[in-house]
This record gives sequence, C-alpha cells and structure tokens, in this order.
Amino acid sequence: MPTRPWYAGGADGPRPVGAGGFRLDDPEGEVGIEFMVVTDGAGPDAVAYQVPLTYRPAPLAGAGHALVGTAEHGVLGKRWIYDGLHDPVLVERLHALLDGRAEPQDRNATDTPDPTVTVSPLAPGGTGTGAEPVRVEEGPDHTDVVVREPGAPAPLTLRVRRVLRTDDGPENGPADADRGRVTGEWRRPDGTTARGTYATALAALTA
Repeated sequence: MPTRPWYAGGADGPRPVGAGGFRLDDPEGEVGIEFMVVTDGAGPDAVAYQVPLTYRPAPLAGAGHALVGTAEHGVLGKRWIYDGLHDPVLVERLHALLDGRAEPQDRNATDTPDPTVTVSPLAPGGTGTGAEPVRVEEGPDHTDVVVREPGAPAPLTLRVRRVLRTDDGPENGPADADRGRVTGEWRRPDGTTARGTYATALAALTA
C-alpha cells in the first residue's frame, strides 16, 4: 500500500489490520476474488482502505506490475496474489455484481452470501453481459477501471473506493451519472461498525 497514490500513511506506520470485506466467486473456480478492508492507525485518525485481491494458481500474463506477492496455500499450493483491479476476472465479476448477476459472499464461509453488502444495480437497459477492462486509472482516494460492455454505445467506469468513508459526498462522481453502487461495512479500531460505499458504476468519465 505505501507505493499507491491513495495511501495516506507512512512506510514505517503501523501494520494494517483486517477490518472486513467480501468475496466474489469465479464461475470457472480458478481465481480467488476478495475485496479486503483493512484499517491503518488507531483511534479517530485510523484510515480504512479497500484492497481488492485475486489469488491465482499461476502468474497472470502481462500483469507483473500488479503482482503483490506469492503465498503457499495448505491445500491449493502456491498462489500468485495480484491487485485485483488489474485482473480481468475480478473486473468482470465486479461488473456482474453491479449488474445484478453476482452475489457478494462471506469471506470466511463457503457458499454463504454476505447480507451486510448491498447492491443498487445498474440502471435498466444494460446489456446483461460481461465487460472487458480497457484501462485502470489511479486517483487520490479511488481507482477507476474503464470497461466496455458488448453492444454498449459508450464505456463504463467502475470506481472502487480505496479510502473508505461513512459520508458519501460529491467525490463519488456526478449524481446523474451514477448507475450503480455497492455498499458495505467495516470495523473501526474501537470495535464499532462503519458503513459506506465500496464501489460505484458511473457513466464513463473519459472516452
């Protein structure tokens, strides 16, 4: 995280602590998809970050720049871990979630939906099909993934909040361009629960 433009802490700051998130299932059963939330710091100044990750059984071609590291799974063996917003499988599944074709899953239980994650789906008239990533753009507190939907007249922007907030303001994009939203919960360091926007689908901000 210290290498990302949206990270507000220092390289020598406290180690982030897991604070929530959810999973999405890969229909092919090959790629693990996790939207992890961590808190960095303590007290009222703690910051909550969202870190989408994918876990793959082999390296993803052309994505060396997004490789976070590797780990050894007790059953699955070696796994390559990527910043998921650079992984086309996660991007397609996030689009499916916003399109009402996927269901958020509990991070710790198999085949168990996560009722704390809610989705306001894309506006009627969508293609109902997959989406291919065009490019990834890092912002000061978010990451935009521009995608193309087959048959759609214009691209769509999937904006993933990297710095989570409970007060959703104009920084989420023009209200009339908001086409879908995912909201969820995370734990503050004091044990209380916060809730805010995880991701939005916006009419493409740039062509």
